[in-house]
Amino acid sequence: MKLNVNTEIALTYLATRKKQTMVAAMGVMFGISMFIFMQSLMKGTNDYFEKMSFNSTPHIRLYSENQVADNHMLVNFLKDPSTKVLTNPKQLIQTQGIINPYGIIREIKANPQVTNVTPQVAADVIYTSGSVQINGNVAGVNIDQEDKMFDVQGNMVSGDLHDLNRVNNGLLIGKGVADKLSLHVGDNITVTSGTGSPTIMRVVGIFATTIKQVDDTKSYANIVQAQNLLGKDRSYVTDIKINIRDYNNAPEVARDLETLTGYKAEDWVKANEQLKAAFKIRAVILNSVIGVILLVAGFGIYNILNMTIYEKIKEIAILKAQGFSGPAVTSIFLQQAIYIGLMGGIVGVICGFGITYMVSRIYIGAGTLKYLPMSFYIPHYIEAICFGILTTIAAGFFPARKASKVDPVTIIRG
Repeated sequence: MKLNVNTEIALTYLATRKKQTMVAAMGVMFGISMFIFMQSLMKGTNDYFEKMSFNSTPHIRLYSENQVADNHMLVNFLKDPSTKVLTNPKQLIQTQGIINPYGIIREIKANPQVTNVTPQVAADVIYTSGSVQINGNVAGVNIDQEDKMFDVQGNMVSGDLHDLNRVNNGLLIGKGVADKLSLHVGDNITVTSGTGSPTIMRVVGIFATTIKQVDDTKSYANIVQAQNLLGKDRSYVTDIKINIRDYNNAPEVARDLETLTGYKAEDWVKANEQLKAAFKIRAVILNSVIGVILLVAGFGIYNILNMTIYEKIKEIAILKAQGFSGPAVTSIFLQQAIYIGLMGGIVGVICGFGITYMVSRIYIGAGTLKYLPMSFYIPHYIEAICFGILTTIAAGFFPARKASKVDPVTIIRG
């Protein structure tokens, strides 16, 4: 296939300056490979930490918000703003439990966006083993539903989580609790809540989520056992945990559930605000580094094309004297920039994939996290090539425009 004359000239100029062309292409290659690697690292770690947060946090948590009662709350309850109410907030006692929890659960399950719903009894407790005591919290759950929602089985270090249904006073404890109290499966531990009597429980399993705050404090008990710890009846439930089909819709679904039930609905975004803020800060830092790398590569292309123009200034003048228009000359130099971008982009994508793959095989052995989490997300590779080519076009535009304005008469006359 015969090439366009502008293309032939552009390729000839690149071929006569092989070293400079390779240096410019390597700058683009390095920028694109780092773009892919950093984006893969950022998305991989973000996805991992989101997954870890969902191992202990539902998409939506419904609970009774413990507020001090005041006149506004009673006026809203009476639905008559003109009603004058005299109250003593300290004497208005609010229950921490949810009224008619299983009726509310039936209403929630009617929502087509909801996939899983499970009740929970949360209890702040003191764990005692020998003379050692530590503070923690017990989650009274239906372990089968809990496993379906949070994959508890995937975090088990030892023991069988289903023993929670088979062993009286059974307890699944976090690895941090087990280490601090030197406990193993089959050992006994004394658990004391603020409102109940000390209860001797048996460790039936140990789990590790790799989230230190969870592993150092949390344990699971059968929901009936948690109610016994608090001295409550079988209708007592403190939280209802909800998962939906698309967790990105959690804020909107939470607002609907608040309206439906009258209880506070906290979505996972609010529950993990610090984590989301950390994601955004890291994204800004990584994208800034990538931008600087590609900017440096762009300056390299700009300098090379500028030098080419100075060296080929007489040839450019001759081309214009022979009838080449300004846009044709611009096309010659822009094509050089595009070819440099394509060469660097293709090699950069291959190198970026290779670096990402090698890093993903680095063994770190941090609890359940065996290897560094990396993402092989195809749009990142497309974005990298587009970003690299746009950078080279921007870098080549100004030298190309400068070449198109060369006055052949002035140059030939010297």
